[in-house]
Amino acid sequence: MQTIFAKLLYEMEKGNDTVLVTIIRESGSTPRGVGAQMLVNAQGPQAGTIGGGNVENLSILHARELIGKKCGDIHEYKLRHSDTEDIGMVCGGDVTALFTYIPAGDEAWHALASQLLRRIAQYQSGYLVLPLSGERGYLTDQAPDAGAFALPVATGERAILFGAGHCSVALAPVLRSIGFRVTVFDDRPELVTPERFPDAEALICGDFGAIGDYITTEPDDYVVVMTSGHTYDFTVQEQILRRPAAYVGVIGSRAKTASVNARLRAAGVDEGAIASIHTPVGVAIKAVTPAEIAVSIAGEMIYERALRREQAGIHVHGCPMH
Repeated sequence: MQTIFAKLLYEMEKGNDTVLVTIIRESGSTPRGVGAQMLVNAQGPQAGTIGGGNVENLSILHARELIGKKCGDIHEYKLRHSDTEDIGMVCGGDVTALFTYIPAGDEAWHALASQLLRRIAQYQSGYLVLPLSGERGYLTDQAPDAGAFALPVATGERAILFGAGHCSVALAPVLRSIGFRVTVFDDRPELVTPERFPDAEALICGDFGAIGDYITTEPDDYVVVMTSGHTYDFTVQEQILRRPAAYVGVIGSRAKTASVNARLRAAGVDEGAIASIHTPVGVAIKAVTPAEIAVSIAGEMIYERALRREQAGIHVHGCPMH
């Protein structure tokens, strides 16, 4: 969303009309799910994707036609064999796309795009509303009733990395690239620096034994524990697990996990909280190097984030691979 609307402002300032293509309905198996977006100008796609393949190609052609006509509309694509329309895809589902025409000189659209980018930068939630009639979109704090499509403003979840070692250095930019806001916490000032973590939103040098003096964890936070030793890992977990969190992942072997879990139980940490820990952290892909471990952890966090969004009733883009 941020990339698309930053590009929209750029196109408007250059005097280029555009069409915002948004998937508003889907059924069956489709390349991308509800909420996927793509920005198109008269030359072709400029940002975003609605899944690639022929449905995206046809959408690009249709969007360019609408720019010539200076209007928008709604179009359905059948991604399975049909006697009336066959676009050469066999996904087995149908996709409905909303084509919203945006004139370059529309000051209200320019203001909307600017306001949306400010919301994202300030992590303010809300909804981008796109009327099905093709009228100008708007922002609101509450999802609207029928007659419009509402897309949650993507503010990004916070990921707190405890430990500023090689794995955190590799993980921070990966998490930033997939929409997480990264905070790094360590007790070694020479490691918690902007030079090592240019993608971090916040850097904290503090005492692992008094986390609450420096940061307050929230129920929507994603926590990864990768400190310099087992003792610090236990110290961090013993504090973090006494508060709700969206995800807690801890690096280490199964033997280390068993030892630390025993200490957590002895410290009176709730058994349910202990059971919720993702350890050894990450997807089992035989990761060895810090870069591979970062990919493994990020993959698990993507999956857990998608599950939480589904449970919250938030549109999650369909996975073209599963």
